[in-house]
Amino acid sequence: MTARFLDGIRVLDLSQFLPGPFATQMLADLGADVVKVEPPRGDPMRDLNPITNERGPGPFHAAVNAGKRVLRLDLKSDQGRAAMETLVGGADVLLESFRPGVLDRLGFGWPRLKDLNPRLIHCALSGYGQTGPQRLWAGHDINYVAMTGALNVTGPEAAPQPAFPPIADYGGAMQAVIAILGALVGRGKSGRGAYLDVAMADAVLAWQAYGMVQAGLAESGSGSAPARGRDLLTGGAACYRVYETRDGRFVSLGAIEEVFWKNFCTAVGKPAWVDRQLERMPQTDLIADVEDLFKGKDRDDWDALLVPADCCYHPVLTYGELADWPQVEARGLLANVLAGQVFGGIGFPVIIDDARPAERPPASEVSVDQVLATWKARP
Repeated sequence: MTARFLDGIRVLDLSQFLPGPFATQMLADLGADVVKVEPPRGDPMRDLNPITNERGPGPFHAAVNAGKRVLRLDLKSDQGRAAMETLVGGADVLLESFRPGVLDRLGFGWPRLKDLNPRLIHCALSGYGQTGPQRLWAGHDINYVAMTGALNVTGPEAAPQPAFPPIADYGGAMQAVIAILGALVGRGKSGRGAYLDVAMADAVLAWQAYGMVQAGLAESGSGSAPARGRDLLTGGAACYRVYETRDGRFVSLGAIEEVFWKNFCTAVGKPAWVDRQLERMPQTDLIADVEDLFKGKDRDDWDALLVPADCCYHPVLTYGELADWPQVEARGLLANVLAGQVFGGIGFPVIIDDARPAERPPASEVSVDQVLATWKARP
């Protein structure tokens, strides 16, 4: 069972869709009591159905809100605002994902929240942040990644291609959790809460050091700028690519280090390729040779040959293969799926004290009175 490091910590989740709810789900996995506050019509995620691409009951809301209590509250009504004030008074953390200024207009900007609860940690998770000329821009994951330079080097050489799953959504959620945990530790020393301005675009921008170093060297004449299909990690090297097999499936090769490339070349009977690893990129000719090689056998045949070769090889799995994959089964993150339960998301991705992740209970719909009966103001 996942260790309840945050037992006794109360979290108000005013966020919607994916990033905020995923962040608070991780806090719930660590033992926090998470109450998700939705408007009277509910989180729009309830109506997002990727299967039919139509409006209507969809599966995402259940997956990302398992482990929480969920209530409906109209923050534009006097009764709703009064209930919210009580909830804030008893909370340790409030996470919201409104556009900048919305919570202020509802009467719950940071100055008001701090007056209600000086120990509160308020995390404002937004696309571009609470400051700057783009603070009010509408956006989704593809837009946030586009701002950081990452999208420009993602995908085939012909054109950028969005990544899946949405990395700014998940990266922003993880950044929010890190900031909240740090603020909780800090509050334990100072007794004071904090205001955390977390932008999903910033979270992805913080990952761009590798690319920016390369771009800086290019400006000084010491190399070339990062480019799709032309660099080591963007598809320009034969040793680090995805290849199609004879049966139309795919495998990944990540033999960056010399020893792993040599192991690969030896296993496939191509010793002459060993010295070609450092050919100038993009390695068009060598890539074509390796492509032809992999198209000569089915994926299962390559698995049998290259898994024992210790060459940074792995088949490209489909979602349908995950539940039966031995490593996935051993780690236990899909326990809910394997048990045939209503999908409650992937398990918490940390094994603590040798215990598999705990199974999450489904999100429970509760009334504000049920929460207030047990969620009293902090002393």
